Amino acid sequence: MSRAQLEVAQAALDQTQLRAPFPGVVAEVNGEVGEFVTPSPVGIPTPPAVDLMDISCLYVSAPIDEVDAPAIRVDMPANISLDAFDDQVFAGRVRRVAPYVLDVEKQARTVDVEVAFLEPADCNCMLPGYSADIEVILAQHDNVLRIPTQAVREGNRVYLVGDDDRLEERSIETGLRNWAWTEVTAGLEAGDTLVLSVDREGVAPGVLVEARPGPGGDD
Repeated sequence: MSRAQLEVAQAALDQTQLRAPFPGVVAEVNGEVGEFVTPSPVGIPTPPAVDLMDISCLYVSAPIDEVDAPAIRVDMPANISLDAFDDQVFAGRVRRVAPYVLDVEKQARTVDVEVAFLEPADCNCMLPGYSADIEVILAQHDNVLRIPTQAVREGNRVYLVGDDDRLEERSIETGLRNWAWTEVTAGLEAGDTLVLSVDREGVAPGVLVEARPGPGGDD
């Protein structure tokens, strides 16, 4: 009987000890010494007693629109940019594409995509929780004519400055594109001066303009 009572006491003591399932960093402790932690009612998540983070393998998780997600595959190359690191771009690789669609917002269904850093040394000065953007590279063309995407209007049209310094509208054919650059396959030539501020009041064909350098030296 004494042995049984000892085993019961040992079992109760074991339940008061928390052992980390992996080595990591304690981010937050939600309790005080001597405080009891009890389960929450059904339907209400129980807050963890300790938040433990494994920062040895950081990755980026980002929602991708359901329309774009079918083209993404595991092991595709990707670029990672973080607000905390200015204009730096880090090489990455798609490590997971979620097998389901999130409908947190009914009008914006997305698929979670995880991208890992190719160089572990890149993560040495990073903290979990940083905001980040990913760009999955679906295809790549070299030595092509490209223009800022912001210059492309609806219907693949652009404004450019003619020889008489007046605006003219021109239709173009495009290839690969992202939010920064658009490949032009026909309709423009290297050296053409485009209008970036297409939404500015007064911008219309035939208007006399004065070209000024845009961000990065673009016109």
